[in-house]
Amino acid sequence: MKLRIALGALSAALVLAAPLPAQAAGTPRLGWELKETGVTARLRGLSPVSRNVVWASGSGGTVLRTVDGGRTWQNVSPPDTAALQFRDIEAFDANRAVALSIGAGTDSRVYRTEDGGRTWAETFRNDEPQAFYDCMAFFDRRHGLAMSDPVDGRFRILATEDGGRSWQVLPPDGMPEALPGEAGFAASGQCLVASGGRDVWLASGGAERARVFHSRDRGRTWTVADAPIPAGDPARGVFGLAFRDRHRGIAVGGDYRPEQQSPSAGATTRDGGTSWHPSSAPPPAYRSGVTWLPHLPFAAVAVGPSGSDVTYSGGRTWQTFDSGSFDTVACTRDLSCWSAGEQGRIARLTLQ
Repeated sequence: MKLRIALGALSAALVLAAPLPAQAAGTPRLGWELKETGVTARLRGLSPVSRNVVWASGSGGTVLRTVDGGRTWQNVSPPDTAALQFRDIEAFDANRAVALSIGAGTDSRVYRTEDGGRTWAETFRNDEPQAFYDCMAFFDRRHGLAMSDPVDGRFRILATEDGGRSWQVLPPDGMPEALPGEAGFAASGQCLVASGGRDVWLASGGAERARVFHSRDRGRTWTVADAPIPAGDPARGVFGLAFRDRHRGIAVGGDYRPEQQSPSAGATTRDGGTSWHPSSAPPPAYRSGVTWLPHLPFAAVAVGPSGSDVTYSGGRTWQTFDSGSFDTVACTRDLSCWSAGEQGRIARLTLQ
């Protein structure tokens, strides 16, 4: 879908502003500590493994890696990929990672490294002209999925059982029919997310209704529910998902065009996506990425080109704490959270 290509051309404020005085009394004050990456690519793929090991990917065939907590970054981009956009990356440790490039036809590819990015193997190249792959998600080190915009009226699911070394298209029978114009958004690597060993969710937009699909069997069969996120236009829908467990989830999105309002940019579920409810005080604008904070049970952070927000109520109410531009956000189990975005911006979350 050409819309995802257009997303890469958007520009927003590049200066990280000081945290805004919106925190409630007794809650931590959050901020972003920028790290120098040495690149100007727009980084929409992000996969932190630990406090020290983080991978990021983006435009111009860019893949970055740090093993010292962001003090230094290595450009480990696959060779001869400058024309590709790596919108998603999934890393397993300091050496092994899988990167997804997006686009129509053969621009949708998967690359894998086992030596920290010194060498890469292309393990999938799309040969279906209608397909446009958007996001990946892994259940563990071996089992993962990638999703494409609808082909012949249904979202297409690609599966691996060997850590991304090989891929197979799953049968479409278990996927509900797509709405006219429905697609995914390759904005943050979070239009396909997994929780636990078998549950996975797919976010959509571009149609008359924004929707979230759910599979309990690693992508073989799916159910779908409407989400109360702005829809009815190719630029609107659910852009990012995050699940604390197989029941509690958050959806963010809206209208990515900076001149358009997104008054209902957040929603929550407590039943694994069977039903979604609008946030009573949502983020104030379009948000493309969201993640749960590992150290606070009901806390999460959402990011977008116009700012970052935090919730301490499981996504029901949000407060803006920063006005800088980011596209994606993710946390590790050892209490480290990162964001990435345009002009090579990568930052670590700080608690004050």
